Amino acid sequence: MFRTARGNRKRPGSHRIRVTAAAAAAGAFLVAGCSSGGDGPSEAAGGVPVVEKGKLTTCTHLPYPPFQFEKDGKVVGFDVALVDLVASRLQVEQKILDTPFENFKTGAFLNSGECDLAAAGMTITDERKRNVDFSVPYFDATQALLATKKSGVTSLADLKAKSKKLGAQAETTGESYAKAQGFDPVAFESSDAVINGLRTGQVDAVVIDYPVVQGWLKDPKNAAEFTLGQNIETGEQYGFSVKKGNTALVAAIDKAITDAKADGTYKKLYEQWIGPLPQTTP
Repeated sequence: MFRTARGNRKRPGSHRIRVTAAAAAAGAFLVAGCSSGGDGPSEAAGGVPVVEKGKLTTCTHLPYPPFQFEKDGKVVGFDVALVDLVASRLQVEQKILDTPFENFKTGAFLNSGECDLAAAGMTITDERKRNVDFSVPYFDATQALLATKKSGVTSLADLKAKSKKLGAQAETTGESYAKAQGFDPVAFESSDAVINGLRTGQVDAVVIDYPVVQGWLKDPKNAAEFTLGQNIETGEQYGFSVKKGNTALVAAIDKAITDAKADGTYKKLYEQWIGPLPQTTP
């Protein structure tokens, strides 16, 4: 899925601290050398450095269902569940900071020591690799075209032929793809803004991650208004990013992902948050 490496999903004000559902349910479970309380950098199990004792601090940008979003006052989603696996392996709890997405491209919050990793449905690109280190890919990404039923649009070719307006999330690979196809898409700063723009007639169709579209269409009201058009295969993959040189944390994340795929946990979480696991997924 041509998951847009989202960017510029800004909101005014400072970033907010969120708690994952798993952390809220389980509470802190720490090992020697990672006692609860206290501030400042420390180490988790295996000598993995963390920016706060007893925590694995994750930068994300909300909402972006099904990868990360709020439900019943908790932050949940596919990305959140996978990072909880990493936190469990490190014997700490995950803490989430809701931050502006443009910082994910530069690694700003990682470099400043505010977060240990970024988890935001982010596409691995060579440009980003210059600023951050990535885990192994954890998701094969595809984009989809979602259009209003009244537009009669089912493909980008239709959109051009009928001179309809296209939208995308700002600073994302979806927006970049649309521009590469000759469009000048209306840029929205969040996924909520994207679907609102479609709903209010600011645009006739949008290009955005297929799992996001799947989630939207589960709502009967959306299913009545919108139609799923073409899938756009771009060969993109998502990864979690860490500060450059943090090899210990990358290794821990990679191990958690690899083990989850081997023991069936990944499949279970994928089906819980996204849907049937494609047969081609390793």
